[in-house]
Amino acid sequence: MAQVNIRIDDALKADGDKLFNSLGLSFSSAVSAFVSQAVREGGFPFQLTTKTDPFYGTDNMEILQKSVKEAEEGKFVTKTMSELLAMEE
Repeated sequence: MAQVNIRIDDALKADGDKLFNSLGLSFSSAVSAFVSQAVREGGFPFQLTTKTDPFYGTDNMEILQKSVKEAEEGKFVTKTMSELLAMEE
């Protein structure tokens, strides 16, 4: 079996270990799974892009933080699905 040595940021490695362990994998197993999937797909198993997900944009994060704060303060608004759909129109 081949051995591969990589350099990775300490914090990223720790976060990766935590995630992979929660999935029942070692860091090494996760890297092997990534490489196996890349080989099966003939490329990266995800899209490489310079674009960021708009969900994580500054404006949306501010809205989400405000919503979380309001929820924690008990300021809930309850709407039915039909009321929500009507708001789209």
